[in-house]
Amino acid sequence: MLRHGSAVGADLPPDEAVTVDAVADPALRAALAAAASGDAGPARELLAQTRLDAQWERRSGCVSELAECALHSPGWLEGWLAASPEDPDAMLVKADLCIQQAWEIRTGHRASHVSEDQFRAFFTLLEDAVPVIAAAAELNPTDPVPWEVALTHARGIQAPREVFDTYWAQAVARAPHHYGCHATALQYLCDKWYGSHEEMFAFAERAAEGALPGSKLHALPLMAAVEYEVVSDDSTEDGPIGRARVEAAVTRALELSSWYEPGDPDAAGFRNHLALMLIFAERWTEALEVFRAIGVHARSFPWGYVGEARKEFLEFRLGVRMQVASQTPFFGRPQPTAPTAAASVPAPRSLAIAAAPPHEVAEAALMCGVSLRIAPAPSRMSYVELVPDPSPGRRATLAAGEELLTAVADNFTTGEKWPALVLRRTDDRYGFTLFLKGKPVASHLWDPSAPVTGHTEATATAQALAAVFPVPDPRPLLTLLRGTNDPARRQSELVTALKLPPVPAGFGERDEILAGFPGAQLLARRGVFKGIRDTMSMDLGTPAIPVPRPRRWWVLRIAALTVMVPTAVYGWWSPDVGWYRTVVPTAASLFYTLQLRKAWAQRR
Repeated sequence: MLRHGSAVGADLPPDEAVTVDAVADPALRAALAAAASGDAGPARELLAQTRLDAQWERRSGCVSELAECALHSPGWLEGWLAASPEDPDAMLVKADLCIQQAWEIRTGHRASHVSEDQFRAFFTLLEDAVPVIAAAAELNPTDPVPWEVALTHARGIQAPREVFDTYWAQAVARAPHHYGCHATALQYLCDKWYGSHEEMFAFAERAAEGALPGSKLHALPLMAAVEYEVVSDDSTEDGPIGRARVEAAVTRALELSSWYEPGDPDAAGFRNHLALMLIFAERWTEALEVFRAIGVHARSFPWGYVGEARKEFLEFRLGVRMQVASQTPFFGRPQPTAPTAAASVPAPRSLAIAAAPPHEVAEAALMCGVSLRIAPAPSRMSYVELVPDPSPGRRATLAAGEELLTAVADNFTTGEKWPALVLRRTDDRYGFTLFLKGKPVASHLWDPSAPVTGHTEATATAQALAAVFPVPDPRPLLTLLRGTNDPARRQSELVTALKLPPVPAGFGERDEILAGFPGAQLLARRGVFKGIRDTMSMDLGTPAIPVPRPRRWWVLRIAALTVMVPTAVYGWWSPDVGWYRTVVPTAASLFYTLQLRKAWAQRR
């Protein structure tokens, strides 16, 4: 495993490029960014296009994303409805928003962890949503998406089976193969809601049998399998669902995956579920291929069932790599990967600002396992960036869970009193993570297509930043965190508000922005033993990173020279002094002279 671990899966996208639930549709991203700024125009045009072209699957996803945007960035939808109260698209977003508002109060926790007040408000909001859903369905009679919303409403309000059957009949009458309606109905029929494992599997298998080749309905049995294997507690050897049905669902999903190009975001939903099920089945090689097909498009589920979604995705992916590596003979070679036409991955870029001078950062980073470039910054601070390494060490290759510079900052701040702020940019998404004593203290992401960060979360982040750097008033930080428009400006102004050195020009636009920076030094990657040795050395970089010497250091060496030089001169002059007493002070004089000369040259 140690021999092949760095080679197996080396072609996978880097950890820092992986995103969770990122919006891939450019038109939708633009509509979400505009809506967050109060402009409903792009959303109006986008939904009108999906309605006129009968793009029901795309319409379903757009409505859900826009409703979530309206949940966190209110105002634009109300203005749209005030100007066009009979607009079927605005009414549909409003209907989905009503459902999301109700679930925001109830939360996704099990009923035993939801209070009576939460349930009371939840059901009240769902009751208020009934006329809105009805209006959305009436304004566009051929649209199946209002009936998908109605199916979600039925699950929440505990509608009887007759009501569910009516909604389901209306949905399939308009779009018999609509995946969103089927996936929503599957949830109603699962054991944790109002059905059973058998009914859920039967529904999924029946829909898949009648689906066209390449339809995502072929993934429904896989979704049922995840619900049974991962979510429920009934998956045992003598459980109600036989292993053959679960394995058949996985096989069907593997065949479906072959219909889509690697990196296709439209297939990312079921591919993430497929990867987890293959891991459960210990089919490591196939799981690795699915991770290749997923590319950078991680999803909240199924990984959210077992922990924090992005972290679990990256750790499971690393675990699969290690399992495949362990099955490769020690003197063998990993199986070559067939070239694929995967979508291009946006180049992730990162930069750390450490609140310590370069020599302290260099000493702390000697054993981090990667090559760094360290440049002096104002106020006795440092800029730190990664230097591309054509043959990265195993520690760098196998780092998982965070982008590489973030992992490195975790390493070099451990045991230190000073913090480091790691800035990141991937495409149009900007973020940061603050480290203190090797622990992440605060983290944030500005994504123009994502909802605005909640007030509670943003307040906690602002207070953590203000406590570390210290800023007397965290409210300006909160204002910068509570927004998604113009993320580059927000990131830069946050750095300024923390009284840190400014973000260097060109960050996010090109690699190695510190290469021509005045005083920048290269700290080459070291192995463990060389790192230990170099912790006792003065040569920390290329050229050497200057280490300021305290006054006591200079005084002691100059005092030693005032003693050793006369002693050496006397030893060479007097015939009565033995060779040993002559050579020792001479060597000591040369040693101290060279030390002083080198330290003086570094000061200059």
